[in-house]
Amino acid sequence: MNGRCMNAPARSASSSALLRLVGITPASGFVGPTGALAIGILTGLICLWGVEFLKKKLKYDDSLDAFGVHGLGGIVGAILTGVFAVEAIGGTPGGLEGNWHQVWIQIVGIGATIVWSVVATFIILKVIDATLGLRVPREVEIEGFDINLHGEVVQ
Repeated sequence: MNGRCMNAPARSASSSALLRLVGITPASGFVGPTGALAIGILTGLICLWGVEFLKKKLKYDDSLDAFGVHGLGGIVGAILTGVFAVEAIGGTPGGLEGNWHQVWIQIVGIGATIVWSVVATFIILKVIDATLGLRVPREVEIEGFDINLHGEVVQ
């Protein structure tokens, strides 16, 4: 066992299914089947790039690929909603129906969401650091959480 919960193909298959759902969620109720298929394919490619290449290049720790799947998948899905939105379905035309301004609206919304998330996370982390602390003592980290925090002993 290499320390992972799932083998690579099973993990990739479950992440692949999830990221397509993440990508289409912003568009549900606004795009037709063709747009949904395009969003699924494009989201899959971008998220694969994020999980397999971006994470390694930037060397950030994300064992569950939360950013690569949810972050990138949500951003791609939201932008592509502006491209593939169908007026007859959701009431607002997208770029392919001549309303390329909708793509800009989607990008502004994504930017506002990112700013809000960063500011809110910073405030939450400062409150936690001031009250409980963000890290356990070094000795606990080295010896392990199971023994120190849960009283579990390996037999």
